[in-house]
Amino acid sequence: MSVAIPALTAVLAAVFTVLLLDQWRDRRHGFQLAWAVGMLCYTLGSGAEALAAANGWSEPLYRAWYLAGGILTAAWLGLGTGFLLGRTRFGYTYAALFLLAGLIALVGGISPKNAGAGPLPFVYAIAAFATAVGIFALSYFASDRWPRLAAALVVALSVLGVAITVAMPPLPAPGYVLDPTSGQPIGDAMPPYLHLLAPVMNIPGGMALLLGAVFSAYVFMPKRRILPYSLDPTQPGDQFLFNLLIAVPAIAVNFVASLPMAARELAAGRLHSRVPATLLIAAGAFVPLVLDSISVLGSTAIVAVGKLVGVILLFAGFLVSTEVFREVRIPFTSIRLATTSRERARQRDAAAAAAAARPAGPDQG
Repeated sequence: MSVAIPALTAVLAAVFTVLLLDQWRDRRHGFQLAWAVGMLCYTLGSGAEALAAANGWSEPLYRAWYLAGGILTAAWLGLGTGFLLGRTRFGYTYAALFLLAGLIALVGGISPKNAGAGPLPFVYAIAAFATAVGIFALSYFASDRWPRLAAALVVALSVLGVAITVAMPPLPAPGYVLDPTSGQPIGDAMPPYLHLLAPVMNIPGGMALLLGAVFSAYVFMPKRRILPYSLDPTQPGDQFLFNLLIAVPAIAVNFVASLPMAARELAAGRLHSRVPATLLIAAGAFVPLVLDSISVLGSTAIVAVGKLVGVILLFAGFLVSTEVFREVRIPFTSIRLATTSRERARQRDAAAAAAAARPAGPDQG
């Protein structure tokens, strides 16, 4: 594998991390800090790949790659999306994702092939189930504190993952496993008690990043509601459950039906910046998944290019959003760039948000 692509990915992710930390220092939003941690992990994972491409794999590099790229990155990026959407009912989706992750950990824990996993998979499952119930309850009562509950679990499992990765005994020689077809590192050398932590972190995180970006675009775009639904908790219980079940297909149908209107608003310069921004973020989450899934064709470069394209799209999406980057400046200085254009964009976003919310609907909660 060429060292250039993962090295460039690591450099871009590092620059992105610094920019996000600078924005968080100025504004103290939880989503900026969570995304900064996620991009730092992206940096470390890609950096490990770059070093391995230059000098070969070793057990310390393999451990760092698996921890940063295989466990932490998606979890923290998805958590940032959760904080961004904390005032919406996206918590229901996050709760469902934690429920799914807990089920996978539970099934993995009782699988004969993971006989040496011990009790930790069941701890992961119980923690995921409890978090899912808590997030669901807070979302039902329209509390914007549900991302803090998700953050508590992500932080706890991150600390646990670091401790396990550092303290676990040496791996079987040579201390790492590479896919024989693609040459990419895979997690098969890791003990099952660490291997089963990955889905508990990656499923809620990765899917929240992807689905949350699409949902955020839907919230802020002009909408054509073909399939109405309501998540108002004051409605009768049977109606609420029915609406909860149809919410996902309703949003999907309404989103597609609203795209022509959004395209016209974009051409007219009236579209909220979060719509193109979050669609770029969704693409940034989706492209690496797709290219990684076709790595069985044997091209190592496909996977590396996918990660590079992913970080570029994520970077572009965050830069487009005036909410994430209210102003563009040299990090940790007062030297501002493009201030006038960002101010015009914020004014346009305020008008677009008001227009999108005018046909009162329950899509945000």
